Amino acid sequence: MPVFRSGKGQAPAWCELEQFDIVRLQPGQTHSFTREGRKEKLIAAKGKCKVRIGREEKMLEHGTIVDLTEPGLNFEVTEVAEPVILTRMAGHWGDQVGGSGLFSVVNTDKTDNPGGPVRYEKTTTFDAHYHDCDEYWILLEGRGEAVSEGKHYQVGPGDCVATGRGFLHDFPKVEEPVLAVYFETTIEGEKRLGHLWPHTHGTPRPVAERV
Repeated sequence: MPVFRSGKGQAPAWCELEQFDIVRLQPGQTHSFTREGRKEKLIAAKGKCKVRIGREEKMLEHGTIVDLTEPGLNFEVTEVAEPVILTRMAGHWGDQVGGSGLFSVVNTDKTDNPGGPVRYEKTTTFDAHYHDCDEYWILLEGRGEAVSEGKHYQVGPGDCVATGRGFLHDFPKVEEPVLAVYFETTIEGEKRLGHLWPHTHGTPRPVAERV
């Protein structure tokens, strides 16, 4: 089952992402994240806030990513300038990872899709692809249908879709426009970055136990 929710023990045992939290704050509020993982990552999806890491302070806004690798430190939101959505991820990924950030999915009449044809109904231009790493999608807003390992899942806010290395995955349809975080963890195998497509990069070789 590649879909799980926030909280300790919710992620499948094979996942390098052990836990995640979605925090929504208004001006005047503060928040301290208890350290949960050997490594942590914080992504600001909306709004603007100031975050303290040890003695250092950083202003975060839409799309800002902060990584925490040193032991004994944690993220602390000290000031919220605009209503903000933050996603904190904790786990044990390696030093060489893929990308991370935000993505959106909407229905469209366009037919361009670099991932090539699929055998199911599709109303988005999101491309079916695989990776030389595991990938996680954490939904913040919207609802739709995600495909992973050949299975179709109805997902919404608070869901995390975990796809193991080499498995094709896609976001073919949405009921409401989706805003989500993506995180590609430790690069393995041929260590190719980005989206990989069977017609361009060869037949996927999924790690069977990562389901």
